[in-house]
Order: sequence, then C-alpha cells, then structure tokens
Amino acid sequence: MNYFSSDFKLGILGGGQLGKMILTETRKFDIQTYVVDPSTDAPCRFGATKFFQGALTDYQTVLDLGSQVDVLTIEIENVNLEALEALEEQGKKVYPSPKTLRLIKNKGNQKDFYIQNNIPTAPYKRFATLEALKSEVKNGSVNLPFVWKATEGGYDGNGVKVVRNAEDLNILPQTECIAEMMIPFKNELAVIVARSASGEIKSYPVVEMEFHPEANQVEYVICPARIDENISQKARQIALQVSEAYNHVGLLAVEMFQTQDDEILINEVAPRPHNSGHYSIEASYTSQFEQHIRAILDLPLGNTDSKVAGIMVNLVGEEGYSGQVIYENIEKIMAVDGVTPHIYGKRETRPFRKMGHVTIVNENMTEARKIAQQVKETIRVISK
Repeated sequence: MNYFSSDFKLGILGGGQLGKMILTETRKFDIQTYVVDPSTDAPCRFGATKFFQGALTDYQTVLDLGSQVDVLTIEIENVNLEALEALEEQGKKVYPSPKTLRLIKNKGNQKDFYIQNNIPTAPYKRFATLEALKSEVKNGSVNLPFVWKATEGGYDGNGVKVVRNAEDLNILPQTECIAEMMIPFKNELAVIVARSASGEIKSYPVVEMEFHPEANQVEYVICPARIDENISQKARQIALQVSEAYNHVGLLAVEMFQTQDDEILINEVAPRPHNSGHYSIEASYTSQFEQHIRAILDLPLGNTDSKVAGIMVNLVGEEGYSGQVIYENIEKIMAVDGVTPHIYGKRETRPFRKMGHVTIVNENMTEARKIAQQVKETIRVISK
C-alpha cells in the first residue's frame, strides 16, 4: 500500500503529547491523520489532518473514527475495547490489537499474565475491593509495607501508593487493586521493543530511570543505563520474551526492576510510545515515534542504536501553581549546548502535570547528567 502523499488515513485514539510527537513523524512522511480526544485544547488539535472531540471510552466515537481510517492506533490505553473488537471483525487493522490491550489494560491481569508465561515479576495479591485488602492487612496475611496499585486508570504516578501502615489504607479509593511486595532494588530500568505487523522485532538500549521521591514520577531517563553489559543483555532478553508473549504490534515499553542480587523483575508495560523513549528523538538513529509508525504500517524497522548519550528531564508543573502556563528561564537552558526543550501544548499547568520534557545529548554521559541537573534546577513550570 502507498502510505505517503496518498489517500491513506491513519487514525489515532488520543490527542495528548504522545500523539503530538507521533504527528511530527507522520507530517515528515506526509501521512494523513485523523485524531480524536476528549479535550478541546488537546496538543494534537493543530497537527492532525482532522481533529475530532469525543470520549475515547465511548463506543460510537471510537467506531466512527475507525470507520474513516485505514489503520487505527492508540496513544493511551483507556479506550473502548468493544468498539475496537467490532472494527477488527469488520477487517480494520487495529494496532495494538484489542486482545493485547485487554491483557495489558488491567494491572491485575497483567501480573497474572506474567506468572502464566514464566516472566519474573514481584510477588502480589489481587483484591476485588479495598475492604478485602484491609481485612487481609488486619489479619496479617498481607505484610506492611507494600505497594498498592489500582488495577485500572492509573497514570503518571496516580493509582500507585506505598502503604507503610494501616492508616494509609484509609485515603485510598474504593476500587479493584493489587498489593505488591516492596522490592529493594538497585535500579529502575526500561526497554522499548518494536514489533512490526509481519513480526520483525527490535529493542532499544536499556534506559535507567530516576524518580521524584514524592510524586512517583520519572525525573530523569538516562540512556544508556549505567549498568553492567551482562545486566543490560538480560534486561533486553526479558523484554523480548515479554514482547513475544503479548504478540503486540507497535511499541511495547517494558518497565523493570534490577534487584540487589541482579535479578530482573517486570514491573509493568505500556503498548505505545512511552516517557522512557523520549530521549530517542535527539539521541537515536530512529526515534520511538517514527518506529511506532514503521511497526504499525509494516514498514522495515529502523536502527534502534543511540548516536550519542541522551538524558531526558521531565518538565512538570511546580507545586503551588495552577493556571496559564509560563516556562520560566527556558531561554537560559536553550543557551546550553545539546539542550532541546519539547513543549507539549497544554495551556494550563497544575502541580506535577506533565507539561513538556528536555533532552540533553552529549558525548560524555557524566557531563550530560550534570547538564540535566542544571536544566532541572533552572527551568520552572509556573503560572501567571
């Protein structure tokens, strides 16, 4: 099929920053795009060929978009799967498939899937209700502390909480959840795997993630991870095993823990472009967003190697500020060699909201990390 400068239409469910960065690549290739998002001021509203406002969980909205396009993809998992299944039955190409999304969307199902497929993951228990969890904590069959996760709807650190004592349970929402054993780990790592519709598969180098202690959000993504080569090989191998098990098409971001004794445990996955791959826009031969398009259109996959060391710094709303966004000192960081800001196009800031990211590239990883720190301490996302 001729995708380029033709009548071919790619549909994207979700119009956030990931969609916006996908659109950079579709515009490079001159591919028509139809995007739907619930927000009138979604980041994708200017870049798409056609932009529609609508709820991604609404059956008819998803069906309508799918009926207008040749291939349908997502930039967020929380979409109406029944509509995707109906479209697939009609012969529409939907990547990742609703079957893959069903396995991944619920974190409890995700954890069960790892056990069924002999993929190493932290021990856990599933609970249909918060009350059921509370009673097991009370009778001592769940040990404190543990990590509480809502099985559905979590994002950017929401839906995850470290429970250190029984009182912490009182502020949690009434929802299906899992209680996961706290793993003492050396590093949080991630590997992005690309898999095309015909089964070609490639993985990106292992990245290391440094987290904000309170917000449970990634502050720095460092590529390559500062780990031994044999750990790196093991992480990439397990990521490929996960990819094969899910049989996904497109990108799969595989988040992992490196334990104190160098075991690799799967934390969770995302079947789409991911925060842990943003560094690739400047630092890789093929960015994760271009690779996603190559994979879902069954084009040859690009080179996943890095050209240079890359660090990504998340730009999130400062605490104490809500309203019309201002990026304070952005010109100061732009004066530094190898620094590229990406502004997502969200007009309103609020505490810890993801508003953009900055990539730092440098031949020298130590120098790159220093500059990343400088960037983090200089730029502030505030409001009027």
